[in-house]
Amino acid sequence: MISIFIPTKNEEQNLPDCLASVNWSDDIHVYDSHSSDLTVQIAEAAGARVTRTPAGVLGSAFFGGNEAEHKNWGIHYIPFKHPWVFHLDADERVTLELAANLQRAVATPGDKVAFRVQRRDFAWGRWLKHVQASPFYLRLFRPEKMRYERLINPVSVPDGPVGDVSGYLDHFPFSKGVSYWLERHNAYSTLEARQVVQNLRAETAFSITKAFFARDFHERRFHQKALFYRIPGRPIWKFLLLYFAKRGFLDGRAGLAYAVLQSFYEYLIVLKTRELNNKTCHRDTEAQSNWSIG
Repeated sequence: MISIFIPTKNEEQNLPDCLASVNWSDDIHVYDSHSSDLTVQIAEAAGARVTRTPAGVLGSAFFGGNEAEHKNWGIHYIPFKHPWVFHLDADERVTLELAANLQRAVATPGDKVAFRVQRRDFAWGRWLKHVQASPFYLRLFRPEKMRYERLINPVSVPDGPVGDVSGYLDHFPFSKGVSYWLERHNAYSTLEARQVVQNLRAETAFSITKAFFARDFHERRFHQKALFYRIPGRPIWKFLLLYFAKRGFLDGRAGLAYAVLQSFYEYLIVLKTRELNNKTCHRDTEAQSNWSIG
């Protein structure tokens, strides 16, 4: 009753356990961005159907492109067998409790077009129970009722009511080590900076009222991100939020490390946003100068 959607790029290390956690589905799709390792072979050996990202779809290059457009193509053009699709990444695992509850949810969905699940992040052998910024994600949906927005870390935008499914989706963001995490987030910060610049130029897209009072969680989160990007000293505020306000210190050394890394990531976004704005101002100044000379 549920199809599985797994975007991949060089995930030979993580994919076997990911696939094993969803082997209750008879329709598993691996949406691969031209991996150069054994990702495709592993997927096919496990009985998954592999779709490679078509040429020209932005986001096809890992660590770059438009991730929302990449995912939108996947959920709308892959021929899923079932009307409901569950999306997870290769470094995530569906627990037995969640698997059972997902199937119960789609059996009697009512008017719901999508369902949120709760994710547990693990790092250095510990569940980051407190320091995790937002544990709820829209992952089960009817594909014709879902779309993604934003260049990176896309926001899920359902066309209809949303429900909740109990049980955990386990996430292992450091499964490939800290160096890989830093490499990935260095690339992510570039796209986040581009998104920040776009958002700041499109003032009509932001609503402070919706940031606090929008009924839909994901709409509220979208506007909260836009508000957050307007706050000075964001890296410091992010550390204070994760480590003290959310009590990340209760997660021990793992909580401290995670809060520091997330603050550093935020600082990269700040620096790259400033760099982009400076480049834009420089180009505008040159253009005005050339126009005056002409």
